[in-house]
Amino acid sequence: MESRMDFFNWLDYDALMKILLCLDDPADLVRVSSVSRSWRHFVVTNGLSRQLCIKMFPTLQRLDHVVEPSRCVKDITEVGCSRFVEDENLGVEHRAFAFLTRSCKTLPLRECIGEAISASSTDNYPDESVRNTLEPHERVGRRPSYWSSKGQNKSAVPETLVYKLASDICVVSEINIKPFQAYFQWGSPIYSAKFVRFRCGHPNVPMDGPMSEPCDVCPDVEQENRLQNFKLPDPILCIGGILMIELLGRVQKQTMDGLFYICISHVQVMGRTLSPAFGVEILEPSGCFTLNALSYEPTLPEKPSPNAYLQGRIRDLEQILNLLRDQGVVVEEYDWNGDEEEVDDEFEEDFAL
Repeated sequence: MESRMDFFNWLDYDALMKILLCLDDPADLVRVSSVSRSWRHFVVTNGLSRQLCIKMFPTLQRLDHVVEPSRCVKDITEVGCSRFVEDENLGVEHRAFAFLTRSCKTLPLRECIGEAISASSTDNYPDESVRNTLEPHERVGRRPSYWSSKGQNKSAVPETLVYKLASDICVVSEINIKPFQAYFQWGSPIYSAKFVRFRCGHPNVPMDGPMSEPCDVCPDVEQENRLQNFKLPDPILCIGGILMIELLGRVQKQTMDGLFYICISHVQVMGRTLSPAFGVEILEPSGCFTLNALSYEPTLPEKPSPNAYLQGRIRDLEQILNLLRDQGVVVEEYDWNGDEEEVDDEFEEDFAL
């Protein structure tokens, strides 16, 4: 009979950890934990699935704990053994992180924007609202569809667009932006930005806070009227479901007033939404968060409503009607107090992402 040797019994702890931490495919780690009970015990007790997740997404360093709402873990006073509770918690973490890493690799890419929230400035609200950037066509009926900033004397003044993603936990891999070409102006100028930068996070966390995940690369934006692809160097795990696009620098003056503008026709965010399998709960004021493992079924999330743009236009019309009736503008409540009708000179300092 052929004799078999388990090399786990021959290598010391440091050597085993060094070998297993070289794995970068979550499927390989799952296979390792399926070999035997001893191998699974080693993977689970040393939190290798969690370490692999953190290597893929540094934002997870702020994770406080994992919860399985469908699984009731008994209190230590009921069980009478703290070791049992610890093993249960390690098992929950292993299952959650193993499924999380697999989902980040296997779920199909899809558009992740749920709705447009605000812009740092808007020239003619609501006709040039940021909600227009959800519409893929440059014309809706006989009207052009685009967002426009307010004009500025200096070309270095930045602008920001803020979007709510389809779920509170998403993996964002690429962002597409289409500058607008003003075909109704002489010479058909294109009002693009010079550079673009992205940031994901939660609205209650400062822009430089630990829950904010920046992409420090600032790629050039071509002055062309086409959907331009900006693939992130590494996918970003967005905890909180908020994406901010920073448009840096202006290249085009408007002949009529001699001011610099930025105009965007369409924005598209591609990635993987991790709900309904996962949910997050932000723990304030620490900035940490809880990961809720709601399901381990590979169910594809529902796509955002195709009528999101039309719903936004309806809200814009309601705002106009309220003004005509002297009822004022009904502004939706958000934590960052975003208002598209006024330019906030201190937007960069006050905005919390």
